[in-house]
Amino acid sequence: MTTLNRRKALALIGGTAAATTLAAPAFAAKKTVKVGALRFTSHSGSFVAFERGYFTEAGLDVEFEFFQAAQPMAVAIASGDVDYAVTAMSGGLISLADKGAIKVIGGALSEEAGIDGQKILASDAAFQAGVKTPKDLAGKKFAVTQAGSSFHYMGSKMAEAEGIDVSFTPLQKVGAIIGAMKSGQVDGWSIVPHIAKPLAASGAVHIIGNVADYIPDYQVTTVFTSAKNAADERGLTESFLSGFARGVDDYAAAMIDQTADQDAMVDLIHKYVYTDRERAKAAPSIINGTMRLNKGAALNIASLQDQLSWFQSENLVDNDITIDQIVDQSYVDIIGA
Repeated sequence: MTTLNRRKALALIGGTAAATTLAAPAFAAKKTVKVGALRFTSHSGSFVAFERGYFTEAGLDVEFEFFQAAQPMAVAIASGDVDYAVTAMSGGLISLADKGAIKVIGGALSEEAGIDGQKILASDAAFQAGVKTPKDLAGKKFAVTQAGSSFHYMGSKMAEAEGIDVSFTPLQKVGAIIGAMKSGQVDGWSIVPHIAKPLAASGAVHIIGNVADYIPDYQVTTVFTSAKNAADERGLTESFLSGFARGVDDYAAAMIDQTADQDAMVDLIHKYVYTDRERAKAAPSIINGTMRLNKGAALNIASLQDQLSWFQSENLVDNDITIDQIVDQSYVDIIGA
């Protein structure tokens, strides 16, 4: 097991190209934990658990730390500055897991048939020039944050399925990608619906496909923690997952199943997402961001294995890394084992 300070974790990333349930967690005793998050609808499980007291009932005093991208969050977990977080699998996350610094302990956002998911986009300039389908992106510039990001994985799987080559263009942050799409500096991108749909409605981009058509049952994000927490703080970790799972259940009831008050849920999420907009303008984007969050933080291990195999095929991580080095499968139900 490895404990890294933030500088060492950053250096490491820079150098890289039988399940149990949550029914009876060993509750923590008023322990303060820091939870990393992005201001996305897909992080609502944590927001709901906090606002409705589920973390408190699990014995946790939660403090949020917000990030602009997934990679810094993985670094913060590895260094111990943050205790739990939700993020996509990336080359950096895999490399930190390989060093014994972090562990995936559950699943969060997923592509699911029948529920609107991530979109493949064309810039308006590319669309007007004839890019009407994903196949038309052949030879075009496809935006990613970094090499080895989830955007890189999605774009590569699409290109492979279509039998085309695209030029991956790293732009570091989602905001920079949006600007490049609007200006026509890049031609294609894939992103969650709460970002894709408003951009398409404005005419700045055009929706030309769905990620789920290329990666069915894609485990988009995972719940993860430090290897130390996973191994040595089982009661604490189970308590976090218990509170998180209750938040996910409430989110699903309101936003997907529509068996609970959606307006009240939008009000709650708006405290964290699109806070710079008035509620009336923020609500459509929050609703558009509705995707499946796995019940009980269940984890699709088959999807994660596919992602790991892709990273290895692209020489972005070492070929000898195994899924067991990345995932602790003892905390939640495992799908596709």
